[in-house]
Amino acid sequence: MTVERNSEILFLYDARMCNPNGDPDEENRPRMDYDSGRNLVSDVRLKRYLRDYWLTWPAEAWTERPWMYPVAQDVWVRTVDGGTVSAKQRIEGLAGEYAQAKGLDARRAKQAAKDPDFRRWLLERLIDVRMFGATMPIAAEQEGGAGSHITYTGPVQFSWGYSLNKVDLLPSATITSHFAGREQGEKSEHGTIGKDWRVKYSFLAFYGLVSAWRAKETGLLDKDVRLLGHSLINALPLMATSRSKIGQTPRLLLRVEYTNGGTFLGDFRTRLRLAKEKGLESIADVDLVFGGLLDLLARHASSIQRIVAWAHEEFASGAAFVQALTSQDALQEKVVDLQAMMRRLQQASN
Repeated sequence: MTVERNSEILFLYDARMCNPNGDPDEENRPRMDYDSGRNLVSDVRLKRYLRDYWLTWPAEAWTERPWMYPVAQDVWVRTVDGGTVSAKQRIEGLAGEYAQAKGLDARRAKQAAKDPDFRRWLLERLIDVRMFGATMPIAAEQEGGAGSHITYTGPVQFSWGYSLNKVDLLPSATITSHFAGREQGEKSEHGTIGKDWRVKYSFLAFYGLVSAWRAKETGLLDKDVRLLGHSLINALPLMATSRSKIGQTPRLLLRVEYTNGGTFLGDFRTRLRLAKEKGLESIADVDLVFGGLLDLLARHASSIQRIVAWAHEEFASGAAFVQALTSQDALQEKVVDLQAMMRRLQQASN
């Protein structure tokens, strides 16, 4: 069913001895707010992990349990055969797929865009558009003419992430790379030189929301939202595996689903703090103070339909937070503990 209730999301993960999100304008240094000492990560970086993860799924993984989509899902923002494609090329390719699926003559995107069935076809297949929205350019019918576009505002949005602790950057080492097979006169014939910037330890927090009102436009489904939670937990360890990205681990996921499409309580991160903000080196040093958020949720329990919570087994204060949620009289029957559920499923399978 199409989403009819708002949700708010808190996603915490850490980064150790890696570069969570390099800034190309700063020699690819980790993005920083130098005034506060906070490490920053863009929402675009987080969404890229999700898209890359979905692209690894075989077709049958989408159509079989537990997701059971009628057709295998694709994403709008992607590369094709290892190379980048423009938005114009992407929409033209999708228009061609649509024409083939419907048994129609090959048609350009300009013609297909006039067909309401084409727009529905796109939304049924492009999971990232249903979630995050997109602007799809439609070329002009004649060269030099004005084109148009299809625009969807996504019901799932994330703010920029920032670290809850003060982050130290490790002194950058100069790295060189040499490649066999370079010919004389070829670019980078003698190799390349660059900087290797990394954070020592960053405990990062993202805030997101799911808008029921926006979901009407893209047809966001309840199972899409469940998939989002699953993907946040799994995409990071599976996709952050390049040399500069390895060392990132999901630590806590919280999704608060309300009873209606009119409730938002606001950025959950403002209700959290760390008992110690400096000198952290690992998850063992992280002591999350969550009383403010717990109180907020308890006060608004009547507006909450359910709370989906997951904490990494190594994150002691995260597990304590989930336990505190289940101990609140007003909340305990609303909490779905994903960690406990996954343990029960694992035990059952064994």
